[in-house]
Amino acid sequence: MTPPAIRFGIPLLIAIGLIWGFLALNSGGPEGRPLAFSLAIGAAFGAVLQRGRFCFYCNFRDLIEKREASGVIAILVALAVGAIGYTIIFGAWLPTPAPGRLPPTAHIGPVSVTLVIAALAFGVGMVISGSCLSAHFYRLAEGSVISPFAIVGAGLGFGLGFLTWNPLFLAVTSNAFILWLPNVLDYAGALLVTLALLIGLGILTLWWSRPIQPQTAEPLTLREAGQAIFIRRWPGVLAGIAVGVISTFAYFRVAPLGVTAELGSIVRTAGMQWSLLPGTLFGLDGLRGCATVIKEALLSNNGLFVIGLIGASFIASLIAGQFKPRRLTGLDVARGLGGGLLLGWGAMTALGCTVGVLLSGIHAGSLSGWIFLFAMSLGILATLWLGRRLRSRFAAA
Repeated sequence: MTPPAIRFGIPLLIAIGLIWGFLALNSGGPEGRPLAFSLAIGAAFGAVLQRGRFCFYCNFRDLIEKREASGVIAILVALAVGAIGYTIIFGAWLPTPAPGRLPPTAHIGPVSVTLVIAALAFGVGMVISGSCLSAHFYRLAEGSVISPFAIVGAGLGFGLGFLTWNPLFLAVTSNAFILWLPNVLDYAGALLVTLALLIGLGILTLWWSRPIQPQTAEPLTLREAGQAIFIRRWPGVLAGIAVGVISTFAYFRVAPLGVTAELGSIVRTAGMQWSLLPGTLFGLDGLRGCATVIKEALLSNNGLFVIGLIGASFIASLIAGQFKPRRLTGLDVARGLGGGLLLGWGAMTALGCTVGVLLSGIHAGSLSGWIFLFAMSLGILATLWLGRRLRSRFAAA
């Protein structure tokens, strides 16, 4: 059992640091307030991810292998809530979604074979490393021994992505198309189609899952409320609603949610300075998605968002007694680096990951988000199937 001084003392120190950072940035005037908000919204996102175990791969695997629906339902609820929130904002900012017009900064990316291949690679990388990139960030706070290597591997993958960007762009991506559903169906039609697809996936999920035995409700006491908030896993629907609301607020105040822009920018800046990357990356800075710009300032909105995410995850994990590192093995290192390499290459080539392309893209009504979802799912299914076949063969040998 973790000593109380560590279990509660370290979270208190991290909380004080986050609050101090928020107040210091917020006092910086118009330039500092978006940075402060990014730190705060990142902290809220990290707490929800850790408490709700909001992990795209883990939830998908639980549905396939254990037939547990709660995690996938959380994702579908998050997509639905965010889609409603984005539509409300779009209606105020861009009342007429005429063809050729797109809402500012929304992650409405290009659709091409490149996106499909990148999403497939990302799905394979999730299975090998055990999580998507956003989950690796919050699993650092749970003592995961694979996540640090997965993040390093993702950095290498971003570098590989920059190296392969120009030939892929010239061969495929330059001919890609962009489809924003409200351009075709108007806001009401696009939202109805999105919600209908999500409801259909929800029905399919519940059909496949096993019924859950109902639990006896405990009397609501102060101790029970504390256990429900800080110790037990949050219900999937609650976590999904929270993610959808956070995504809407983030887009309204700063930018769409995304966790890879800062990592990509660091790799791109270092690669350029060391002359390891091409001097020009064709078309990259003109496309929508998690922007990997050359870093010109130490602090960025996305960097502070990730710092808040990791900090709040540590707070939630330590208080819940879920910080449980284990002994590192060579297989952990190989899984982290290999899976992370695919995650990074896929995220760079697709202009985002499960948060930047899938979550923020579907919220925005972008076809690229749906393409990423189905190609990534195919990558996960194929890798899980291959893994079971290999384990059966080795067990029989």
